[in-house]
Amino acid sequence: MHSNRRSFVARGLAAGTGGAALGFPAVVAAQQTFNWKMTSAYAKGAPFYMEGPGSAVDLARRIDTMSGGRLKIQVFGAGELIPAFEGFDAVRAGTVEMNHANSYFWTGKTFAAQYFTAVPFGLNFQGMNGWLYDGGGIDLWNEVYAPFGMVAMPCGNTGVQMTGWFKREINSVADLKGLKMRIPGLAGKVYANLGVDVKVLPGGEIFPALERGVIDAAEFVGPFQDRRLGLHKAAKYYYTTGWHESATVSELLINKAAWSKLPKDLQAIVENAAAACNVISEGWCQKANSDAMEDLIKNQKVIAKPLPDPVIAALRRETEKVLAEGIKDPLTKKVHDSYFAFKSKYDRWQEVSEEAYHLKVRG
Repeated sequence: MHSNRRSFVARGLAAGTGGAALGFPAVVAAQQTFNWKMTSAYAKGAPFYMEGPGSAVDLARRIDTMSGGRLKIQVFGAGELIPAFEGFDAVRAGTVEMNHANSYFWTGKTFAAQYFTAVPFGLNFQGMNGWLYDGGGIDLWNEVYAPFGMVAMPCGNTGVQMTGWFKREINSVADLKGLKMRIPGLAGKVYANLGVDVKVLPGGEIFPALERGVIDAAEFVGPFQDRRLGLHKAAKYYYTTGWHESATVSELLINKAAWSKLPKDLQAIVENAAAACNVISEGWCQKANSDAMEDLIKNQKVIAKPLPDPVIAALRRETEKVLAEGIKDPLTKKVHDSYFAFKSKYDRWQEVSEEAYHLKVRG
């Protein structure tokens, strides 16, 4: 009896050990940790993009916290690991798992990418989010990047940007001809059609170029970031129309192979952290830009005004030409048609909602 009892206990322990051994890999898999690298097109310490609410650093911190430390992301500013505009290639090659920038920097890779940052005379912040999250925009974004082995999602937004800083007043379209200007994306192509000598420079290079006369005008983001770069010290005319970037989306670019290795719960954490930063960063911009704009006009003696109507009309005409050229590519046309079909409906809704409020209620 004693022998049988000892045999029974031994068998039970063996069974228990075997069960634990069988269950152990599942526990390990559930708690697997990942250490990723994320590069940026913007320098370390840059507000909105690299520091502050909704920035790349904030995004990495949120993911770390939400995942309980299972996904840690080391953030590198422009030039720390790779040059500012090489994030696309680095993610594609798997050198890094993520890059934080704007998709219009990749126009040389695919024209369609620009639609996911901003389209001249395009959607505002609310409309852009409507298209991306509920109008098929993110799905198209990933379709565009599929041949490159990458996925993407929005992770920030500046809201409407400023036309930019000019050393001399712009009174007509003729004043644009021969102007050397820092301006990326579709807007750069539009300006080029009007005779502007377009330059694409990282944020940290804009002020010295403007101060030394290497460029005559520059667009960056908005009052807060522009003031921080000191652009008001190099040029006094600040045009406010913001025709070129009515809602500028920050892009979280991810290597698809690395993404596929993440458990579903970590993928959901990344998606939700990015969505949170998208909203939080835009809210931060509204407060920061309100304060900075007041300071620039009252204390820094900046001359802020909209571009003349004939200049806006010319920019709109050239925008239509640039977009018409781009949609010769079938995939770009698919994105274009989706974007503007959504915009057409959204514009009608906006007329009786946001615009009606501003015209009739706000006073």
